[in-house]
Amino acid sequence: MKNMPAKNRLKIYLENGYYHLYNRGVEKRQIFVDQQDYVVFLSYLKDYLLPKDTIKLTKKLTNSSISSKEKSKILRLLRLNNFADEINLLAYRLMPNHFHFLVKQKNAGTIDSFINSLGTRYTMYFNNKYKRVGSLYQGVYKAVLVNSDEQLLQLCRYIHNQTASQGQALQEKQPSSYPEYLGERKTPWVKPEEILTYFSKNNPRLSFKAFIEQTQDFNFISKIVIEN
Repeated sequence: MKNMPAKNRLKIYLENGYYHLYNRGVEKRQIFVDQQDYVVFLSYLKDYLLPKDTIKLTKKLTNSSISSKEKSKILRLLRLNNFADEINLLAYRLMPNHFHFLVKQKNAGTIDSFINSLGTRYTMYFNNKYKRVGSLYQGVYKAVLVNSDEQLLQLCRYIHNQTASQGQALQEKQPSSYPEYLGERKTPWVKPEEILTYFSKNNPRLSFKAFIEQTQDFNFISKIVIEN
């Protein structure tokens, strides 16, 4: 993986802006070692991006039959940051030593709070599990502002392209939002609808799947994404 240009570290945050967010493990180390790590990371995404039902959670606290462990869990969820009204996760891919997100933020600066909250929480989990200390990621996360519809679609293609070319077993081991785009899975905190409006639901030749699987020059994409 080549060093990224400094511009991807200088973040220009815009209201209703689309961004490619990514980071990798320090010294190229794995940040997802086993399936539990992927599951935990995705559960954190769910916590941050699914609307928080504070009324339901507060009501549970009044139930005298809940355990102290369950009560502590509810209190943590109530204190946890929530970005459901601020961040739309359009696409994602998790790889052993890095991740990719395509997001739309409604208010300038929300992304920074979101990624820092997610990164800090996951690092605490990872360090505790693997008995290590220090930073898990190679510096501050990178962010690329998407400037055109073409860039938006090609970036979405890049995020899903490797997933589409993998066998089913590997697809299941390395999670991505590709199943949401194919209609094989519905996840309320993943928002493929905006991208899918560019493609046909009835003509297989003009479908999102056909767009992902076609072979063409990737020189344009190489300017806006990281190399695996």
